[in-house]
Parts: sequence; C-alpha cells; structure tokens
Amino acid sequence: MDSSNTKAGAKTVRKKGGGIGDTVLTIVYAGLIAIFVRTFAYEPFNIPSGSMLPTLLIGDYLFVSKFSYGYSRFSLPFGLPLIEGRILGGTPERGDVAVFKLPSDNSTDYIKRIIGLPGDKIQVIGGILNINGVPVKRRRIGEYTDHDTYGNPVTFTHYIETLPGGREHDIIERSDEGQLDNTPVYEVPAGHYFAMGDNRDNSLDSRVLNHVGFVPAENLVGRADVLFFSSNGRARLWEVWKWPVAIRFSRMFNGVH
Repeated sequence: MDSSNTKAGAKTVRKKGGGIGDTVLTIVYAGLIAIFVRTFAYEPFNIPSGSMLPTLLIGDYLFVSKFSYGYSRFSLPFGLPLIEGRILGGTPERGDVAVFKLPSDNSTDYIKRIIGLPGDKIQVIGGILNINGVPVKRRRIGEYTDHDTYGNPVTFTHYIETLPGGREHDIIERSDEGQLDNTPVYEVPAGHYFAMGDNRDNSLDSRVLNHVGFVPAENLVGRADVLFFSSNGRARLWEVWKWPVAIRFSRMFNGVH
C-alpha cells in the first residue's frame, strides 16, 4: 500500500510539473502570436490630441491595419532596420486616415488624413484646399463645439469636404484667416504623401515643412480602420462606477472615414 501511494504521489508531482510547463509555453505562444498580429495585421493606437476633430476624439482607441500599405522597417517592433523600403504594399488612397512616423524624428506616431499623392500640387487659399489648381468643394453643415484646456467652449464651423473622386469627410475651421489658411504651393515629391488634420486650424501637419512636411512612403505605418473603444477621460481605470458616463459607447466599433 505504501509503495503504491508513493508511486501515485510521484505521478501527481510529474503531472503538476508538466502543467506548469504547458502554461509557460501557452504564454510564450500567446505572446508570439500577439507580436505577429501587431506587426503584420493590426496595431492598436490611441488619440492624444484634437488635431483630427471631429473625425477622431481625444480618448479614441482604434485599430490600424498594417497590411493595407505593406511593410517597412517601421512596421517592426522598435523600427528594426530589417526591411529596406516597402514590401508587399498597396498605396494610400486620397482621403485615407493614416498613421505614420514623423519624418523629422522617425519615431513619433502621427495620425492625419492623406490629402496629396505623389506629383500633386497642394495649396490652401483663404481656408479652401486646392488640389492641382482646383478648389476642393466644402459644404457648411453647421457649428461644432469643443472645449479648450480650461474647459471653456470653443465654436468651430463644421464642413463636409469633398475630395477629387467624390470621397467626403468632415472638417472644422475656426476661421479662414489662420496661419495655415494661406500657403504656398506644395509639390508632393515621388514616393511621398501630403497629410493634413481635419481640425484645420489646430493641426501640425504637412503644411509645416520644417516639422512634418512630406511623408515618405517608408514612414507609413498603416490605415486607421475601426474604433474599438472610446473614453472621455472622466473616469480612472479603477473608478468602475463612473464607466457608464465616461465610455462613449456610440463610438465603439465604428469605421474610420
């Protein structure tokens, strides 16, 4: 009886050891799968500023499809220089909302709308976007109210802008006399793109050549596809009782247009 119990106990110990090993392997496999998905399929991003209002709000979380534009070294963790140029890539379409690495440092993530394609001539005149010498149609649909850093309401004019080809998106303007409402002509070089924020008077974008400028194709990370979560920031993670009023349920699982 004693011998039998000892053997049974030994078997139990061995099974426990195997169970721990299986758990560790499961964790490792899950981590590798997560890295693979994040690198080659979808990567989550959050919106920290209001430069893409009213399309994207501060506190939005979205998935960016990495495969939409193919892959470059910026698709890899830490920007490892293992890919030269871009491979397996499609090209952005005018109007896409894209994430890219800021050209001036190749590390900061920016999200803007692709307005200019290689070879395009872009200019803003009196607040009106011009592409290849043709004013882009915008239609006023009302007012849009946001709040400044002190909580004071700020009113914008809300427009629908229609790009060549018929693609529409929302933009907002404080006025048509801002610093970036009258610009020189920007001629987009081959292999580069011109990106602008939808919050036209509060966006540091390709209009500012010494900071953003033209975006090299290599710097594209992916296309913003879907919102999966949104919070107005009024509840900390542990303040569960505030979640119902902090989470913007109506924005969850919406496409990015």
